[in-house]
Amino acid sequence: MLRVLVVDDDQGLRFSVRETLVQAGGFEVDEAFDGLNAIEKVRAQHYDLVLLDVDMPRLNGLEALKLIKEHDPSTVVLIMTAYASIDDAVSAVKEGAYNYLSKPVKADELIKLAEKALSAQSLISSVAASAPILTEAGRKIIGNSNEMQKVFNIINRLAKVDTAVLIRGASGTGKELVARAIHYNSTRKDEKFVAINCSAIPENLFESELFGHEKGSFTGANERKIGRFQFAEGGTLFLDELGEMPVTMQVKLLRVLQERVFTPVGSNREIEANVRVIAATNRPLEQMIAEGKFREDLFYRLNVVPIYLPNLADRKNDIETLVNGFIKKFNKSHNRKMIGVSPETMSVMKKYQWPGNIRELENVIEHAFILENGNVLTLSSLPESVLAATGTTLATVEAEKAQPKALASDLETDEIELTAGGVDFTENEAASDDDDSAGSEMVSINGEALDFNKHKEAFEREFIVKALKTFKGRINQTALHANIPKKTLLRKIEKYGIVAKDYADK
Repeated sequence: MLRVLVVDDDQGLRFSVRETLVQAGGFEVDEAFDGLNAIEKVRAQHYDLVLLDVDMPRLNGLEALKLIKEHDPSTVVLIMTAYASIDDAVSAVKEGAYNYLSKPVKADELIKLAEKALSAQSLISSVAASAPILTEAGRKIIGNSNEMQKVFNIINRLAKVDTAVLIRGASGTGKELVARAIHYNSTRKDEKFVAINCSAIPENLFESELFGHEKGSFTGANERKIGRFQFAEGGTLFLDELGEMPVTMQVKLLRVLQERVFTPVGSNREIEANVRVIAATNRPLEQMIAEGKFREDLFYRLNVVPIYLPNLADRKNDIETLVNGFIKKFNKSHNRKMIGVSPETMSVMKKYQWPGNIRELENVIEHAFILENGNVLTLSSLPESVLAATGTTLATVEAEKAQPKALASDLETDEIELTAGGVDFTENEAASDDDDSAGSEMVSINGEALDFNKHKEAFEREFIVKALKTFKGRINQTALHANIPKKTLLRKIEKYGIVAKDYADK
């Protein structure tokens, strides 16, 4: 459930907005009657979304917005305003609000904008995986706040400006994801985001691809074509692999950035370019400048706001967080209920150097999802290349599979606490009086029938029944938390004639 705070001094409006969100589903809504009351609530707990009126007593919406963003930059704020206060709403957007709604608030517009705002916020959360570092004049300008706070601060800063951005980092570090997060949280968010890979365009078609061409301007130009700059009008153009751009095209790109106009191939007319350019590269541009392969003036024009994305090998402490994020993603897309990775598997992933960075890690987790039969990712589901690179052999994998699981069938008699009344196999729970008569009687060990195999099987059955009751008949949960391999559990259930669903509600 997403937590929402509706802030307005009009009780009727608060009620209508609340009802709209509740009926839409997925929202848990609180109310605040003015700006000060809103700040009190925001500081007491986290809200994903705040719907904020502009004109309120004690503390108006613009002042409340600043305090909310100072406290938690990740909170999405939508401004609600009367038509007469539109200028205030526009100012609020410049100060960090995602967008504004005009009163009276229409239900469909409210839900559509709320979902769009929260989607943009989720992009920033994904960007956190890239651990971006924003620099200015060669120094870091983000303080020692936690990683998520850093990311939100970066995006908030870039959302308020319209300058070019240069994203640098190795392949697979998430450069396009950062570019999309910047766009969808900026004032251009309602316009197009157009991505182009400079390494995929033949040199002789580069100018046409960016600026378009007129019919008959060159061989094969059978009709007029609109270029990417014109197609992205009002929005953002993302130039990936900028270092692969030919020097001749670098000159023409520089002109567009400086003069905000371009000329299609074969045309004598200039077209204005209202486009924000975000570029990305994994190439050493400074070295390329020294070798004459990249223009220095273009570098400084694009390097106004540089962002650096470190290699995954340089921040292995983040691997566990990233893996958990990908598990959630693939649980949804593959309709699985994977709950984590084994300690041995996590250890191997932290040893691996990840030359493909976050993209490679994501691919490895999906690979493991496809191969893994259980609900925990194990060494045997990792690609052989990862195992080989970390010195992990098949013998290691087999050892993990054969690791003791504290199964009833593996327990020695000295692991069982023998008592006059039976076997005490739980630390805190005694057998209940209403247990299933067929399998809930405590195993009685006395001098009349000392038969090891008989008592071992009775213990196994008792153990499995207790575990199934504890986890409400759910096979996967029972296997995981009782440390029984799923295949073994299913085999024992069949052997003893146990029906797991009988314990679903017990």
